[in-house]
Amino acid sequence: MSYSAGVDVGSTQTKAVIINEKRQIVGRALIDTGANVTAAAEKAFRLALEESQLGDEEVEYVIGTGYGRYKVTFGNKQVTEISCHGRGAVHMFPSTRTVIDMGGQDSKAIRVSPKGEIVDFCMNDKCAAGTGRFLGAAAVALAIPLSELGATALTAEKPVRISTTCTVFAESEVLSWLGKGKKVEDILWGVHQSIAARSIGLLRRVGVDDEITFTGGVAKNIGMIRALEDGLGKKINVSEDSHFMGALGAALFAMDHIAASRKPHAAAP
Repeated sequence: MSYSAGVDVGSTQTKAVIINEKRQIVGRALIDTGANVTAAAEKAFRLALEESQLGDEEVEYVIGTGYGRYKVTFGNKQVTEISCHGRGAVHMFPSTRTVIDMGGQDSKAIRVSPKGEIVDFCMNDKCAAGTGRFLGAAAVALAIPLSELGATALTAEKPVRISTTCTVFAESEVLSWLGKGKKVEDILWGVHQSIAARSIGLLRRVGVDDEITFTGGVAKNIGMIRALEDGLGKKINVSEDSHFMGALGAALFAMDHIAASRKPHAAAP
């Protein structure tokens, strides 16, 4: 049995996935990236190896992806996270044609072919207003754990309108609404709606197809899923492994390399 791995070093979290030649996940790991990016990549890979009960010599090819992909020093190759999220999304949901990837520092809208190849993409990397960082600012202002933001927002009755498009001022606006007596849940739902609106704007620039898949760490937020679905007027695909999608795509590219290296070369004429 052959094994390959993908290590996705994100700004906030680092993910590792190991798959077998049947392209099934046999090991995975998720840790905070922290200040030492190289160490985070190595630790995530080691934890994925432990879960898969494999030795590192059994993993034939490793691809690094994410903003810290060049820090995956034990990897064989690097592939952009855009390509990896597209590939992973189509593997998980074969009818996917549009992907929204929402991470800690940026958001990306990706249009893919039936094979998971990138057709078009655009990203919000100059401002964090449509990203997990914006949610983090609201969580700090309201003293609510990130893991509880989505569920709390879904209890809103009269969401407020968040006007700022800058994370730097998000905390100030949230505190201002609190000072005016607005409920925490109404403020939070306004934050979710603001982020969703910016993300949908990205999606419309690449084209919104019938089947949309949500990837990245923010895909674990049930409030964000609802806000996107409400804004789009349709259901979106979300997997329990959505935050592993980039690492999965990298592992799939790595397995492609293994498979290609084993094909017999055509005889010379």
